[in-house]
Amino acid sequence: MEVALITVGDELLSGDTVNTNANWLAGELSDRGVGVPRILSVPDDRSVIAEQAHTYSDAFDAVIVTGGLGSTPDDVTMEAVADAFGRELAPTDLTREAVERRLAAVRDRIPDRDVDVDVDAEAAIPTGSRPLLNEAGLAPGCVVEGVYVMPGIPDELQAMFDAVADEFAGDRRSRFLYTVEPESNIVPALETAMDRFDVAVGCYPDREADHNRLKVTGTDGAAIDAAAEWLLANVNASDEPVRRGW
Repeated sequence: MEVALITVGDELLSGDTVNTNANWLAGELSDRGVGVPRILSVPDDRSVIAEQAHTYSDAFDAVIVTGGLGSTPDDVTMEAVADAFGRELAPTDLTREAVERRLAAVRDRIPDRDVDVDVDAEAAIPTGSRPLLNEAGLAPGCVVEGVYVMPGIPDELQAMFDAVADEFAGDRRSRFLYTVEPESNIVPALETAMDRFDVAVGCYPDREADHNRLKVTGTDGAAIDAAAEWLLANVNASDEPVRRGW
């Protein structure tokens, strides 16, 4: 399974907000054996979001779009995804009830504040889509044409993803090795391992730890282990982190 990520928000592109959602989602998906071949950040632009959501839905098994849900003027993601698939926006009984329930909890918590929300607008999702309820916030998400629309607030995103995490599974596996050999010394061995065993091998220098981390990835467990064992024998590598001079 391959899943593309689209993170929405001008604040991501300006550097005002660190894109922790992309990092978190990529890790969660990778842990489930899912490939993440694209991570794209886009502005709060309805036409851009719609174009990319439609393009990626055709190219990958699923797409997760995060950010831009709610009722402020820059929250255009739900409208954009509806545009991408020629849908109208409308609340469902389920999303309306969920928004009303959350609003009641907010009013109970801050009774001295006037909370004015257009419930139908807040609860609207593309017609025919599957609702994803927001148990940590207000605006619901949805699934339409393989596109999962989720909030951008990290705790809301994580709660919503956890509710559908079992829908994401793949057969990609990885094994990590460690070596103190300089990158330039091991390039031929890495290329040989990739060619011989049909795996991907990434090399990630860690200057603080004073070693290089090798990541062997593929879909055949036997091939991954064979490649790892070959690297252990040919690049002075270890299954455990090492430091120069040890």
